[in-house]
Parts: sequence; C-alpha cells; structure tokens
Amino acid sequence: MGAYALILEQEETGIKLPVVIGNYEAQSISLGLEKDIQPPRPLTHDLFSKFITTVGYTLESIIIYQIIDGVFFSNLILKNDQNEKLILDARTSDAVAMAVRFDAPIYTTDEVLTEAGIMLELSDNDDKTEYKAEDEEETPVIKGYEVYTLEEIQEMLEKAVQEEDFDTALELQQEIKKRKKNID
Repeated sequence: MGAYALILEQEETGIKLPVVIGNYEAQSISLGLEKDIQPPRPLTHDLFSKFITTVGYTLESIIIYQIIDGVFFSNLILKNDQNEKLILDARTSDAVAMAVRFDAPIYTTDEVLTEAGIMLELSDNDDKTEYKAEDEEETPVIKGYEVYTLEEIQEMLEKAVQEEDFDTALELQQEIKKRKKNID
C-alpha cells in the first residue's frame, strides 16, 4: 500500500497544500477527474455522490478547516433546493474525492495555509521520474504506447478498467486523448 501526496494550490498566492492520502483515495480522485472512465462497479465515492443527489442535495463546497498533528480536518457543505444546509465531517481525501465528482470548490483557512502550506515549484517533468528499489529485479518496460494502434490501446483500456487497474487505465486514457488531439 502506497501513500500519495495530493497537492492543492491556493489560486491567488500559489501556496501549495500537500495532503498525504492513501492509494484507494488517490485512485478515486483520479477517476473522479477523468469523467469518461467508468469502473465496472461504483466506487464508494460514486455511491455516496449518487445518494446525495437522490435525497435532493448537492455538494456546495468543502472546507479544510483545521490541522492537528499533521491531520487535516474537513467538512462537506451540502445544500438542497430549500437552501437547507447540511455539514458533514469527512477525511480530507474523501472530501476532495467528493468535490471532484460535483465540481465543487475546495476552500481552506488562512490558519491551515500558514501552518501546512508551502511554496513549491513543480516542473512538468517531476511526474515522469522513475524510481527503482535496489532489490527490485530488472524487468523490461516499454516506454510509452507508440508501438500500439489506437484500437489496441482502447482494448487495453477496457481490460484495465475491468481488472480495476485504474493507474494503467488513466495512463491509457491520457494516451488516447493525446492521439485524438494530434488527429484534430
């Protein structure tokens, strides 16, 4: 089980708020951002999103309001047609996973930004760095998908989604988008 860093950025100042999240939450957030990838069965966040809308509410926003000993505290702010609000406590990773499904804004307080925010310059190449553990066996890896046709990549995407290999599915989806963009 790996841990991931979710980097949220404050729009006006560029201050970044790194939040450590688990593998499941990272996959759920990624899938929430990629609207055209649907897992064969609903994920927990998809189920809860459907429940919220079924009972007549929408997610208005989330707020990361506190940090204690490195743990962020967040609330989901729900609202119905009668302007009744419902505030639910949530883990920040779950709150963000919900926010991406509703396209809801993510807010935080100045205190949280002061305590946990950092100025961080990220280059476009940072996510392309590969790491190999010393005891890991050397295995051949095909860099990129240029040897495959678009149809083959689409078949690979369907298989990855069926097998719930969402990391690979996201890579394949990005390759498909890149190719379709180059065609246009």
